[in-house]
Amino acid sequence: MNASRPIVITPYYREDASLLERCILSVRAQTVPTAHLLVADGHPQDWIDSEPVRHLRLDRAHGDYGNTPRGIAAMLAAAEEFAPIILLDADNWLEPLHVETCLQAASARPGTDFVVARRHLRRPDGSIMPIPDEPVSEHVDTSCFAFFPGSYHMLAIWASMPKQMSPIGDRVFWAALRKRGLSGVVVTGPVTVNYSCVWESFYRALGERPPPESKPNIDASPVFAWWSSLSDREREIATRLAGVPLSDPPV
Repeated sequence: MNASRPIVITPYYREDASLLERCILSVRAQTVPTAHLLVADGHPQDWIDSEPVRHLRLDRAHGDYGNTPRGIAAMLAAAEEFAPIILLDADNWLEPLHVETCLQAASARPGTDFVVARRHLRRPDGSIMPIPDEPVSEHVDTSCFAFFPGSYHMLAIWASMPKQMSPIGDRVFWAALRKRGLSGVVVTGPVTVNYSCVWESFYRALGERPPPESKPNIDASPVFAWWSSLSDREREIATRLAGVPLSDPPV
């Protein structure tokens, strides 16, 4: 598999065109040639067809925080032998060195299956929030992953994970990835992912008034209530589809 054909995958739903444009431009600005595949989750924006990107249109929305379009596109990229496969949510953007940094981190450690980049938390105006990110031992945001071929067998989990788990899908996936004991590298160099922070708790932790577009933290209790309602056989199937039982992911 050719390890010099990077691709970035971005699922989108109804994000504002300005956010998508920022995302697209950040991939186009990479210091190494990088393909970009955008996946419309039931609500395609026609203007994207005129951009130098690939545009996959799903005929309906799936209501699972982008997991289905993310998983479908990732499997498509694996089948087409892109490497690495990098994820980027539509409201986030990359620094120009992101792909190059991920490639360098992997090449410095032969046998690397995936790379975890670091992120800045950004306010709506783009300024950096002076707050530490969660430790990698507990959480890795979806947009911080770069997958190499040794981890491609895990990509289908994004789409196969039960929809009820999707509110905490990135945490479920991270727990499943860690459980496999794959070889991962955490980037210790430049911070290359910009995460558009909409969570009220981060602003309150800084003593700031949350912006109008902010949201309360995700309430995971319905996820665990669903899990508790399952029979033993249903839990067994859900565990196979998600890669881990719900008791394992750190939330």
